[in-house]
Parts: sequence; structure tokens; C-alpha cells
Amino acid sequence: MSELEALWDHPGPFVVEHRVSPEDIDGLDHTNNTVYVKWCEQAAWGHSVSLGLDLDCYRRLDRAMAITHAEYDYLQASRAGEDLLTATWIVGWDRKLTMERRFQIIRSADGVTLLRGGMRFACIEISTGRPRRMPAEFVEGYGPAVIGI
Repeated sequence: MSELEALWDHPGPFVVEHRVSPEDIDGLDHTNNTVYVKWCEQAAWGHSVSLGLDLDCYRRLDRAMAITHAEYDYLQASRAGEDLLTATWIVGWDRKLTMERRFQIIRSADGVTLLRGGMRFACIEISTGRPRRMPAEFVEGYGPAVIGI
């Protein structure tokens, strides 16, 4: 197991790299909390796309996984110029309507975890916004990525 793999909360993460830009910094000279939320959302989308479930697929199926709840634990600050790794895992689902993701952001230079978070999703019909059962394409696409914790 590599040193980086040993730092992750769960095995086999989908990882996105980020460099903190000056625009990400707030009045306290650290990364604004909303930027971390954006990075988690980007990681979730990137993971979905890697599984073959992109926005075009969502639109074609008239289905989407919509966030119903999110929570974040901000553990350490990051600053402009630092390189970060945002990881995500699908940690649970009911194969019908709901799914849960977890997130972890690590600073590359020292391996310190800066954030842990989670999101719960419900499958909706895009045209109405109403909850709907996951189509077979979601079950087939997301299913292999669900880890048991």
C-alpha cells in the first residue's frame, strides 16, 4: 500500500487534484468554506462521469441524483498555492431511490486531512423534480462503485 493510499478513509477513492488559487481565499487568508463544497461537488460529478453517467445521460433518462443533505467537517485550513486532493466514495445506496457519498480532502505536501464530508442523494425525475426510482442505467453504472463500510 502506498503512503497516500494509507491516508484515505476508505480504499479505492476517485480523486481530483486542485491547487488553491488566490480567488479561493477569503478575508481570513485561507480557503473559503464554499470552495471546499464546490470541490466536493466537482469530485462527485467527475466520478459520475467516469462511471458513464454524465449530464447528457441524465437528461436523456430524465433522471438525476439530487443532493438532499450535505455536511462538512472543516478540520484544517488551506492557503493559496497549496495542492490538494479531493477524494470521493459511494458508501451506500438502496438500489432504488437514495445514495450516499463521502468526501475527504488531503493537502498533498504533508498528507493532512483538511475536510471530511458527506452528501445524501435522491433520484429525481428532472422534468418534474419528483422522486423516482433509479433507472437500470444508474443501477448498472453506480452499482460497481459502491463500497461497503
